[in-house]
Amino acid sequence: MEWWISLTLIIGGLMGLLITGMPVAFCFIVVNLFGAYFLWDGVVGFYQLGDSIFSSVSTFSLLPVPLFVIMGEVLFHSQLALKAIDVVDKWLGKIPGRLGVLALASGTMFSCLSGSSIGTTAMLGSVMIPDMEKRGYHPSISIGSCMCGALAMIIPPSALAVILAAIANVSVGKMLIGGILPGLLLAILYIGYIVGRCILQPEMAPSYTPEPIPFSEKIRVTVKYILPLGFVIFSVIGLIFLGIATPTESAAMGAMSTFILAACYKRFNLELLKKSLAGTLRITVMMFLIVTGSLAFSQILAYSGATSSLVEIVTSLPLPPLILMISMQFVILILGMFMEQVSIMLITLPIFMPMVTALGFNEIWFALIMLVNLEVAMETPPFGFLLFVMKGVVPKHITMATVYKAILPFIIIDVSVIILMLLFPEIVIWLPEHAI
Repeated sequence: MEWWISLTLIIGGLMGLLITGMPVAFCFIVVNLFGAYFLWDGVVGFYQLGDSIFSSVSTFSLLPVPLFVIMGEVLFHSQLALKAIDVVDKWLGKIPGRLGVLALASGTMFSCLSGSSIGTTAMLGSVMIPDMEKRGYHPSISIGSCMCGALAMIIPPSALAVILAAIANVSVGKMLIGGILPGLLLAILYIGYIVGRCILQPEMAPSYTPEPIPFSEKIRVTVKYILPLGFVIFSVIGLIFLGIATPTESAAMGAMSTFILAACYKRFNLELLKKSLAGTLRITVMMFLIVTGSLAFSQILAYSGATSSLVEIVTSLPLPPLILMISMQFVILILGMFMEQVSIMLITLPIFMPMVTALGFNEIWFALIMLVNLEVAMETPPFGFLLFVMKGVVPKHITMATVYKAILPFIIIDVSVIILMLLFPEIVIWLPEHAI
């Protein structure tokens, strides 16, 4: 069978199953079963498929995923995250769009403590939006500023970054470290947009004078609630950057640190443990169930000859390599409007990574640009997952169309950062290259 026929059948079958609404994991399993039977010598192929599924989830590089997830679960269920918001609020003076800046600053901080974009977005939306609405904030400011939970995908610790690194077969540690500068750049541009727009259009965020707080009180609550969270951040990011611990070891340290903090604040109890473990188990199983199809899917594509033939065609095209890179990112952005992130990784990475290697691109650079692109996909209408998370926590009178409109300026900022990363690779690779 010609390689292009095999590729059409494999991708077409997968897309057809996804359109039916079948769970993503089962779509990959069905395609893999047919591929294994017809390409790997019938029933014998099922044994090889079983080995591929087992090896895809038993890899050591995926171990940080549940540890990063449980960090976020403990912080949310112990209410330590809400205490941190209160501290940040005390430090902000009378600035334009004050509550929007508070949401963005808090979301950036939680992104350094939790690998869950969903949890961060839901928490910020449920806590911040009612207060902003009561003070007359326009939905484009209140909703948009609370959607920054997607930064948790980029700023370490990021469970999705670990999964992408595992599928792409790149260094997990470099992947995590490389997300720091792009994530912080996004946060700064978000805050700049909020403040700038509120200066130009004061009616978007009516000003108010916050209650004056003594400087000594600010220092006291910062030492009590913020500095201990810095210990958690250092346990994860600092240990990796200094070369003291592997990503898995630092993830274990971070998870242990959150439990110790919860105990120190007298928030640790059996109910907290049950909720945190249940949430971690649910999210991790969902991720791993989808990942089980990645290795087998890649092997089937390679065995059919599709991967090598596509690489040969792409590398022979009379186009600059950067144009090919942009084309790959455009494909990911379009897919992100209709599919969830891990599915996009499983479909595209087996095809794109050999091309990236053949074109001579830095693999970490490509993977981080793709990660930011996937963050955009989570917010892109009509089916970005975080849009539906936000709709679930905002007041009922706010329509889905309002949520769509609120996120558009932030999507423009995201795309601008992707362009900067394409033009200036140092934004991505400088920190990983200087990590010990």
